[in-house]
Amino acid sequence: MENVTDFYCEQVLSGLTTVEKIVETDNVLAFHHTRPFWETHIVVIPKRHVASLLTLEETDAGLFLELIEVVKRVAAGVVAERGAARVLTNLGRYQESKHLHFHVNSGGRIRPDNPAE
Repeated sequence: MENVTDFYCEQVLSGLTTVEKIVETDNVLAFHHTRPFWETHIVVIPKRHVASLLTLEETDAGLFLELIEVVKRVAAGVVAERGAARVLTNLGRYQESKHLHFHVNSGGRIRPDNPAE
């Protein structure tokens, strides 16, 4: 049986884990990763549970557009500050937390990826 965890709903959005917010809208939150893998590592999530990019439905179009706009805004800030950025999302067994999220990162790796990723 697959271990289904949702760090973002269970810890971040519930307030159990404090995060350093970058951007917050009514539906989206961007914050510094709590255990970064990169020198600059920001996570962007919808504030309501969406399991992954693959589970988005037609009715999620507005949420997805808002999410991508925040990713774009955060990435533009990282590029302005660092000169470059990567944007990625994980799927399947690479997705440790089963909540749609995008990573915006830049710079050198500061710790190895989780073996599950």
